[in-house]
Amino acid sequence: MNSIERFRATYNFERVDHLFRREFYIWDEAIERWRKEGMPADVSESELFGFDELANVSLEMLGWCEPAFAPAIEEKVIETSDSYEIVRDDAGRIVKYLKGQRHGFMPTYLKHAVKDDKDWEEDIAPLLLPDTPQRWDRFEEKLAEMKQADEKGVFVTQKCIGGYMYLRSLLGPEGVCYMFMDNPDLIHKMMSAWLELADQVTARVQEYVELDELFMAEDICYNHGLLVSPNMVREFLFPYYQQLIANIRARQRNKHLFLQIDTDGNCNEAISLYTEVGMEVMSPFEIAAGNGIIEVAEKYPSLIMSGGIDKRVLAEGADAIDSYLNRVIPFMVKRGGYIPTCDHGVPDNVSFSNYMHYRRRIMALDH
Repeated sequence: MNSIERFRATYNFERVDHLFRREFYIWDEAIERWRKEGMPADVSESELFGFDELANVSLEMLGWCEPAFAPAIEEKVIETSDSYEIVRDDAGRIVKYLKGQRHGFMPTYLKHAVKDDKDWEEDIAPLLLPDTPQRWDRFEEKLAEMKQADEKGVFVTQKCIGGYMYLRSLLGPEGVCYMFMDNPDLIHKMMSAWLELADQVTARVQEYVELDELFMAEDICYNHGLLVSPNMVREFLFPYYQQLIANIRARQRNKHLFLQIDTDGNCNEAISLYTEVGMEVMSPFEIAAGNGIIEVAEKYPSLIMSGGIDKRVLAEGADAIDSYLNRVIPFMVKRGGYIPTCDHGVPDNVSFSNYMHYRRRIMALDH
């Protein structure tokens, strides 16, 4: 079984020779640490860690954690001191960072890009127009690469910032909640722009290649559950999701379109909610937020799952890693529909020896 066959079989709950082998992502700081601890520089990560060969490709034209602005907002340092720096970031936010702590630490958001209709109409809406020339730079070249991959059977994913993540990046988490109540018309204007952009981009993509998956970065949960009520999700997000998904599926010729939702935090309440719009795949199941990977797998036997390897355990050492994997992996092998990865990026408190032990151990158990 090659990696493409293995990946597709996983999504179809078919038998595989071993679980698909990849990582969610690894912090650059972790790689820097591992180099100092003896990680060889002349061996690829795929070879060193036993990852499978490329089996899916992603289109990145619809944003991820921030909206897909065109032209992009350039990051600009506004103020700096010995202990902090204040930056206008690529989402138009004014953000205060502690010096040297851009990654793995929560900054202070001083201002978000949208506080009223004027901000939206004058500053942000023009950056989300589908026909901006910068948006289509190298488009045909990118799509030719996707078409070539698709012809080989590689799984084609369209990545997209989810509606909540999009609103949150522009309004802030508190601002979203207030705006739902104080100015729902503005929310609908913003979501209409989200839909128009996503629909036009995917329509042009589908002229070249059919999609296997729409993958939304949502981050709508915290450590106790949803950040907004299910009814708010149904009112302000789901009509736009349903329309986009219906439009994409109407343009498909042969392929089934999977919907994947990625959210940090405790996703238990979100699972049943997002199945209302057809979610079949979810990631990354942060264990520290109260997600039990086996419990979720048992409750939702048809949910395709990626993630669920507790990053805290990877930092603890071999015994903790063995105990965790011995409990989780045999069960998930038997269940199917699972790709084991760290439950978020692998952080720099994980040593090289611990990560190598994890990779060796999981490959001994994953079949």
